[in-house]
Amino acid sequence: MKKIITVAGARPNFMKIAPIYKAFSKHTDKVKHMICHTGQHYDKKMSDVFFRQLELPEPEFNLGIGSGSHAVQTAGILVEFEKLLISERPDLIIVVGDVNSTIACTLAAAKLGIRTAHVESGLRSFDRAMPEEINRLLTDSISDMLFVTEPSGLQNLKNEGVPAEKIFFTGNVMIDSLAGFLDRAENTTIMDELKLKAGEYILVTMHRPSNTDNPEQLRAIVEMIENLAGFKEVVFPVHPRTKSAMEKLDKSLKQNNRIKLIEPLGYLDFLKLMKYCDLVVTDSGGIQEETTYLGVQCVTLRKSTERPVTVDVGTNHLAGDSTKTALEIVSQIYKGNKKTGRIPELWDGKAAERIVEVILKSFE
Repeated sequence: MKKIITVAGARPNFMKIAPIYKAFSKHTDKVKHMICHTGQHYDKKMSDVFFRQLELPEPEFNLGIGSGSHAVQTAGILVEFEKLLISERPDLIIVVGDVNSTIACTLAAAKLGIRTAHVESGLRSFDRAMPEEINRLLTDSISDMLFVTEPSGLQNLKNEGVPAEKIFFTGNVMIDSLAGFLDRAENTTIMDELKLKAGEYILVTMHRPSNTDNPEQLRAIVEMIENLAGFKEVVFPVHPRTKSAMEKLDKSLKQNNRIKLIEPLGYLDFLKLMKYCDLVVTDSGGIQEETTYLGVQCVTLRKSTERPVTVDVGTNHLAGDSTKTALEIVSQIYKGNKKTGRIPELWDGKAAERIVEVILKSFE
């Protein structure tokens, strides 16, 4: 019986580990699979509700790390996860995504000679000002098994000299969750609660430090949202970081009955809003993927994307960090210049099954 610990720390991780948990549950005769929640996202709206909606069990381990600077958070996870590894001695750990939990747990395992599998490997923005880019590069460099979501990841890892036998193109577990829960999302009442009609609103999310921690950029984003309301009603679930930054601004969003500022949403509510919106304006990585699968137009307020397949194949429009450019793209979309898009290769809802198959085979 092999022992595997899968690590999650932040909200995007939960959607990625859910299908992995489900796939391993079919092999309880071979594997004892456990979940470790580092506590990197500790707000109940950002954590507990996702576990419940994604049908994940209570994690066997919760490190309870909480917030802090990148160094404080990463160091705290590293120390506590090392203790867990020494106690449990798993045969493999699985990390997902690119958050501080990802690199900290990988490093702890590597130092103890415990194999690591990284799900969502090879993604590169080529912007080292992004903390996530540093986490991605370091995690991939010391992981033993690299599971890739899109062709760019294969090329990036090849360019970095990663041996081919470590790399597996398995598809996108984020899409496994999306496809698996779309029907369930239909049962939520969020659109009735917000008095929304399908196709009659724009969905906005903003949370990256490059957009929220710079007062000048945040003021521009506030103005952009006010301008977006000139096209359609705007729904803006406000991330805690963004809310805190906006409260410090000398310019807040004007009172406007076409702009709905709401609390962060659970997975199913957000999924429904994303499916039925007219377009999304975001700086999120995962939402770029989800909108591509759903065929929803997405305008991304970032200089680069680590998910180029969403631009090359999907429905994502990269605006850079210019809110003016983002508004111009929105205007063009409403003039009919939409991306048709298609679903990328292996985004078929079966990525987790392929990942588990590779892992089980590695134990033979």
